[in-house]
Amino acid sequence: MVEVRKKERETDESLIRRFTRTLQQSRVLNMARSTRFRQKKKTKRQLIKEAVYKERLKKEIDKLKKMDRFDESKLKDIKQKIADK
Repeated sequence: MVEVRKKERETDESLIRRFTRTLQQSRVLNMARSTRFRQKKKTKRQLIKEAVYKERLKKEIDKLKKMDRFDESKLKDIKQKIADK
C-alpha cells in the first residue's frame, strides 16, 4: 500500500504529483491492471464437454447440409436442441 504524508509548506498539487509518482514506482496499478481481466483456466471436464458439444453440432450441421435443409436461421434451433441433450 502506498502512503504519502504531506510535508511542511507543501502544496496540494505537489503532494498529488508525489503520490502518483510513488504509486507508479510501486507498480501496484500494473499488477491490478494485469489481473483485471484474467480468466480461470478451464477444467478438463469443461474442455471435454465443450469438445463433445462442438462435435455434435458439426455432425448435425453436416447431416442437414447433405439433405439440403440447412440455413443460418435454423442454427439457433440446432444449438438449443444439442444443448438440451
